[in-house]
Amino acid sequence: MKLHSTPTQQYQTVTAYDEDGVEFNAIRYTGSLLVLPETAPVPWPVEAFDMLTEEHFAHIASFEPDVVILGTGARQRFVHPKLTGPLISRRIGVECMDNQAACRTYNILMTEGRKVALALVFEQSGSHSSNSNSPKDAA
Repeated sequence: MKLHSTPTQQYQTVTAYDEDGVEFNAIRYTGSLLVLPETAPVPWPVEAFDMLTEEHFAHIASFEPDVVILGTGARQRFVHPKLTGPLISRRIGVECMDNQAACRTYNILMTEGRKVALALVFEQSGSHSSNSNSPKDAA
């Protein structure tokens, strides 16, 4: 889905998404990643939802967001509360939803001025797939 909001260089705005990746300010990424409104997307070493660990959530907590939107892939899934302990212990809220809903929710919260972290899981099939920092080709 292509979104038509005006991207800015100041904030990381989701400008498009599909099953295989996401664009922030018209730059395409195809691997799992973390992003905050004022921080460029960074690779997140999660190849599959079932591989999430407590350490993954401790890494997110180090950014000190108010809330985390966890995109769990093509469908909504819920993580065990034990894994999100590093967030919960710091009173950081966690919401799980599919990646497309997560992207939409992130944009809304970001425009409200919330300190929101978006963590997206893109399942990797077979081999490692790195984040692509090249613009999406026009169709």
